[in-house]
Amino acid sequence: MKDSTRVLVALGAGLGLGVAIAASGNTSLLAAADWLSPIGTIWVNAIRMTVVPLVVSLVIIGVAAGSDLKSIGRLGTRSVITFILMLVGLAVVMIPLLTFAYSLVPALGTRPPLPAGAAEAASQVSSSGQPVGLGAWLVSLIPTNPVAAAASGNMVSLILFTLLLAVGIAKSPAASRDTLVGFFRALGDAMLVLVRWVVAVAPIGIFALILPLAAHGGAGVAGSVGVYVIVYAVGHLVAVLLVYPVVALLGGVPIRRFARAALPPQLIAFTSSSSVASLPALVEAAERDLGLPKQVTGFVLPVAVSMFKFAAPVSWTVGSLFISHFYGIPLGLPQMMTVAFAAVFLAFAAPGVPRGAFLLLTPLFLAIGLPAEGVGILIAVDAIPDLFATVLNVTGDLAAAVLVARGAGGRSA
Repeated sequence: MKDSTRVLVALGAGLGLGVAIAASGNTSLLAAADWLSPIGTIWVNAIRMTVVPLVVSLVIIGVAAGSDLKSIGRLGTRSVITFILMLVGLAVVMIPLLTFAYSLVPALGTRPPLPAGAAEAASQVSSSGQPVGLGAWLVSLIPTNPVAAAASGNMVSLILFTLLLAVGIAKSPAASRDTLVGFFRALGDAMLVLVRWVVAVAPIGIFALILPLAAHGGAGVAGSVGVYVIVYAVGHLVAVLLVYPVVALLGGVPIRRFARAALPPQLIAFTSSSSVASLPALVEAAERDLGLPKQVTGFVLPVAVSMFKFAAPVSWTVGSLFISHFYGIPLGLPQMMTVAFAAVFLAFAAPGVPRGAFLLLTPLFLAIGLPAEGVGILIAVDAIPDLFATVLNVTGDLAAAVLVARGAGGRSA
């Protein structure tokens, strides 16, 4: 049985059994499902422990091993342009579609009670410190301590430091450059071996992650929150499906081949709710299954999982429409254009901290006339929606690598 098939079986078994436990209401079965949760967490942690050394080694190999730094500059420019064009294209297609979908949802007679934890989450976000602005974000890009940035998961700052270090290595004398590049190439190879070991037990980890989630949430989604989760999930799945023909038309990769390569990182993204945790699987899929050049994968994929929030046009639109519907505050064309602009040009500035994107949603909601407390509602019900957003982000990361490789003259083997 193929690895992807085993993972799909584990995912289906976890979902099915979890929903059955939720429907039974048996507290003993629910406790047994919760008992498995640490196993899934251990598996995700095992993936995450490889991410920092893998990211550093891939970026340094991709940049420092290149003989022409101008080509790296062109690769970076092409990557940024690709990210922006993909976001614009997704926003143009999905925002009108999602707005129409929510227009079909009946208006609420009376506003339902806030989901559990919504008020607390809103208070936590509002008291989380200084508002996130462009100036503060730019200052945060340069880490005063790269080791601390790595330890805290501040991937954007870590990537920038690593890029600067890679350029420094590329400009070093040949003997020093060869020694350092050889070291990081060996480190990357070792990390990929470790990743394969972790991926080998993916069915166990995925089953242990998804079972408690389904057991707790299977019967608990109802009313307006249920509509939000359904629209959110369907919207992100539609966006994922739209990526495949785009990659086929513009990237020259057949739909079936791309879908087969994207499946393992998508499954890890769905169960771990982490794009960064999916990076090792993304690298392997890009190089082994799609034959993309290592220079492209080593540069584009680490940058993409750190900064490219491909799901933002869908996530922010559905979230805004849900809060608009929840509070009975209509959003017109100017407000939706504001959401589109923010999703395309501001999502990349989300700080590398837990709930970082929600810090940007707060001023956005105030700008379009929605109450800031709505952010607390989104956080309170975010567990299931975030799974689908992460899948779309990971799919976009792999698609971006294909498109950049095609533009750079790279060919799929």
